[in-house]
Amino acid sequence: MSIIPVISEPVLSVFQNIAPVHRSVLLDVRKLIFDVSSNDPRVGIIEEALRWGEPAYIATRRKTGSTIRLGVERTSGMPALFFNCNTTLVEGFRDQFGPVLKYSKNRAVLIDRTDAEIKSAMSVCIASALTYHLPG
Repeated sequence: MSIIPVISEPVLSVFQNIAPVHRSVLLDVRKLIFDVSSNDPRVGIIEEALRWGEPAYIATRRKTGSTIRLGVERTSGMPALFFNCNTTLVEGFRDQFGPVLKYSKNRAVLIDRTDAEIKSAMSVCIASALTYHLPG
């Protein structure tokens, strides 16, 4: 069982400026990030901060993972998990999950629904990002 930290005032302010329907989805994904990280001892503590004006999550242990950001993708207007576009993460998710997930180029997984299949796939995506720099 994970411990979900209280949201800091700057991060909370960003969440409060997101449309309620998207905010709810993104707060659920935030919880999923902390749940996934707590189930993998390699990840350690997750830092929540703002990067590029969006809530961002990264393992505090150096050389562990790649940053995950939460926000609304501009083109589609959908809630999204953003990943570093200089990684192969989204390409790998396309190979693994194909049409189960929706994508925005090489930088995001779009969240069009939140059923068990999507949450399971997102958990794998989150775990992959949080352990990206660790040996296979």
